[in-house]
Formats: sequence, structure tokens, C-alpha cells
Amino acid sequence: MFQPTIDPKSEFRSKWSIGDVLLPLAIISIIFVIVKTASKFTGAYDKEYVVDLSLNLLPFYTVQTLVRMLAAYLLSLSFTLVYAYIAYRSKVWEKILLPLLDILQSIPVLSFLPAVVLALVGLFPGQRLGIELASILLIFTGMTWNMTFSFYQSLVSIPQELIEASKVYRLSSWQRFWTLELPSGVVGLVWNSVMSVAGGWFFLMQCEAFSLADHNFTLPGLGAFLKAAADKGDSGSIVSGILVLIAVITIIDYFIWRPLIAWAEKFKYETIEATQAPESRVLDFLRRSPTMRIVGDRFFNPLAESVNRSFSSKYERSHRKENRPSKWLNWFNWILIGAVGFIVLDGTLEAGKQLSSLSLDIWQQVLIGALFTATRVLCVLVIALLITVPIGVTIGRSPKLAQFLQPVVQIAASVPATALFPILLLGLLQVGGGMNIGSVILMTLGSMWYILFNVIAGAQAIPSELFEAARVYKLSTLQRWRTLILPGIFPYLVTGIITAVGGAWNASIAGEYIKLQGEIHTATGLGSLISKASDAGDFHLLLASTIVMSLLVVTTNRLVWRPLYRLAHVKYQLIV
Repeated sequence: MFQPTIDPKSEFRSKWSIGDVLLPLAIISIIFVIVKTASKFTGAYDKEYVVDLSLNLLPFYTVQTLVRMLAAYLLSLSFTLVYAYIAYRSKVWEKILLPLLDILQSIPVLSFLPAVVLALVGLFPGQRLGIELASILLIFTGMTWNMTFSFYQSLVSIPQELIEASKVYRLSSWQRFWTLELPSGVVGLVWNSVMSVAGGWFFLMQCEAFSLADHNFTLPGLGAFLKAAADKGDSGSIVSGILVLIAVITIIDYFIWRPLIAWAEKFKYETIEATQAPESRVLDFLRRSPTMRIVGDRFFNPLAESVNRSFSSKYERSHRKENRPSKWLNWFNWILIGAVGFIVLDGTLEAGKQLSSLSLDIWQQVLIGALFTATRVLCVLVIALLITVPIGVTIGRSPKLAQFLQPVVQIAASVPATALFPILLLGLLQVGGGMNIGSVILMTLGSMWYILFNVIAGAQAIPSELFEAARVYKLSTLQRWRTLILPGIFPYLVTGIITAVGGAWNASIAGEYIKLQGEIHTATGLGSLISKASDAGDFHLLLASTIVMSLLVVTTNRLVWRPLYRLAHVKYQLIV
């Protein structure tokens, strides 16, 4: 089982410092800012709102964007834990939820847009809250899928010996989740959280300022600021916005992600302590802080024990019934499955009616566009694998190097390439290639990070004693890659590829269609068709393009990536 490590140096040797005084004040200030900013989301919506490119408004925009990102991440984390766990524990729901997850992650943000925006605007007419919720949900759709895939992959990769041990010790469902299943996914979940937030930043421009038919929806935020600057070709404002974004990402990395990565190290499958481990000054301070020890002893520990006892006693009372499937639960499952099936059937019939009105020429455009975009996605995947696998393994196995490279990689993944794309496109138009080359570059920048962060997590999760054994047996570099590194990262690599392919299809929307200085530049592809349909409010073409894109992604996942997923689970599972 996983046993949290305790730093003996931190026990009763802590001294009060200025940080212990500032820490409660900082927490109170952050909560106040979040509540104050969120209260602005409930005002009236200004349909004529125009983003002001004055630099003194950047802090105001940045805070509002951070609140949206926090809400979207918390929603993504909750969805991940519930969705992946149900798919893992229920064989019936696994057959439904995994294909559904393939479909959901293949649907691009702009295709979610009409349904989400129209529904929430109708639910909160004339209020900003509807648009805010729509923006948060759109950011959520760019965050959650790789986290869900990663956590599910971690659950199915738990060594069978540990599962048998949990049965021998008669752990309740809650105890098994809290002491075995959740800790098994912490490393991958932390790294994929970094990637998810980076993906949220990447699609921020599309989520804070979007158009639907002849309606423009713009919210004050950093993404809307960058989009307005890019549309006007204001290089100074673009650089200023990106510098602020980089500063925010760096601060978040230092105070949140780096401590979490160092903390997650204790959940690795290891029998010996690693010679090198990720470090964080913030985490060291929190472990040694008298303030945090008092808060933990007086509040967090009693609360955790209370919750633990509550859940454990609840499951202990029902332990005798666990081996007998509940008839009511079976009936509930089948009723719910029937309801889902009815909704899917009704939606399919309605979609069929709308698609029947499309001409043969439109379908020909969609299929040709699908062929061009699929070719670009394949090129992007090859490029991404060649770049990210060596870099990811190097970062994952060298904590000292990761201390420097992790924030650099995170910044590179988070900076919206769509903001820099107009400048890049101007250069490509001068030298030739234009949108055809530019779209591949943008799609690569929008998808390669999914593979990179999963490879980093996979390399970091490989037990240190296996590398020690490789040194003892004097394996060559090639032998080490073939017998240890590639098999060790393989489950994470497959997860990264699945989400990267979905990300590449999504990024094709921004990469194949761009407005630059009043002109529209396009590349033949499915992404450009979706962008055109969204701008024109052509819901029939949008539906056709989205369905074809989803079918291509799901078919590829079913025929190629899912078999590799099963291979990773069966052949490359860690044995302890």
C-alpha cells in the first residue's frame, strides 16, 4: 500500500518566520479576490462590450481569467475522479463511458459552442452569468479529457498483488479508494493537471471571445485581450499580454505545480528511496511551518478522520451486501442506460433529418477536408513523438533538470500559439508555404504537449530500483530504452497519443482558418469548414463536419489506440 512519508526534520523543529504571518493573510486575500471577482459574473451582459487594450486594465483582465480557469479546473477534476472511477469499477458502464469519452474528446470546442451558448444564454437571458458559465464549460472541454484518460489508465494499471492485498485486509470501498486507487493515479493526475491548465490557456482566446452567426460574445479577460490585439495586429499589446501570461504561469508553477510534483513523489511504487527527487521550497516551508502544523492538527486532520470514519462505517454496514449485486442497482443501471440510449437515438434521428438537406457537393467538401486534415494530423503525430519522447524521458528522470525545464515547458505549452500565429503567418506568406505549413506548425504546438507531459509522468513513475538494476547489469543505452524506458512509459505514452490526436483535430480549427488584418486565410481541411460554419451560423454544415471528425477520431481510437491501450494493461503492467 501507499504510505505517506513524513519528513522527520519538520517534526517539532519548526521556527516561526515572517512567512507564517503572511501565509494566513495571503490565503484570506486570495479568497477575497476570488469571491469579489466571481460576484461580477452575475451582472448584466453588455452586448456591445469592446476589449480595451490599455495596459493598466491587464491586471483586471488577468484576475477574471484566473477565476474562470480555477472554476474550470475544479469542474474538470471532479468530473475526472467520478467518471474514470465509475468506468473502472463497473464493467457495464465501462463499455458505455469509454466510447463516450472518445466521442466527447473528439468534438472540437467550436462544435460545443452553439449548444452550450444558446442553452445558457436562454437560461440566463440578458445576464452575464450565462456567458460566463458557457466560457467556463468551454475551457472545461479543453481540460478534462486527458485527465480522465490518465486517471483511468492509472486505475487499470494497479498491480494485481496490491488489489489482492486490499481484499485480504478486507478494506471497504472507501478505504480501497483512499489508500490504493486514488494514490495510484496521483503522479499522472498532477502532470496531466499541468497539461490541462496549459491546454486551457491555449484555447483561452476562443473561450473568452467567440462569435455565433451574427452575434459576438466577448468577456473581459486575458484571452479576449490577446484576441483583440491579434485581430488588430497590435504587436505591442500581444507581447504585453503574453508577458503577463508568462508571469502568471511562472508564479502558478512555483507556488502550486512544483510543490504538488514534489509531494506526489511519495506515491510512487518504490522499495528504495530515489537518489534524486523533485524539490520545492514552498513545500519544504509548508511542511516545517508551525502555522500549517497547527491548522492541520486543529482542522484538517480531525476533518479527514471524521470523513474517513463516516465513509468506512457506511461501507462496513453494507459489507455483507457487497458480494451480492443489488437488484435495485441493476434496475437503476438499466433504466439509466435505457434513458441514455433513448437520448442518443432521438439525437441521431434529428441529426439525420438535418443532414439529409445537405447537397452532394457539400458532402464532397467535407470528405476532402477530412482527408487533408487527417494527413496533417498524422504528420503532427510523427513530429510530436520524435520531439517529445526523448525530452520527456530526460525531464522525468532528472529532477534537477526538471527544476529548470518544467516551467519552461509549461510556459511553452501555455502560451496561446493562436496569438503568435498571425506574426508567424506573415513570415510564411513571405517565404512560401503559407497556411499549409502554418497549420501543421500550429497543430503541433496544440497537441505535442499532451504526449510530453504524459511521458514525463511515465518516466517519473518508473521505480528508481529498476534504473539501479540497469546500472548494475551494465545495460547499454539502447538496451535500457528497449527493456526498461519504453515499456515503463508505454501506458502513459498511449494515453498521451490518444489525447494528442484529439488535440490535433481540435487545433486544426484554429490552424486552418485565420483572420489577419481584415483578410481570411484558409487551408483545405475539416477544421476550416467548422470555423466557416460557426462564423456563418451554418449549423447543418457544422453538424456534418463535426460528425465526420468525431467518427474519424473514434474509429482510429477503436482500431488502433485502444488495442495498444489493452496491450499496455496486459503486457506492460508493473509487477510488485
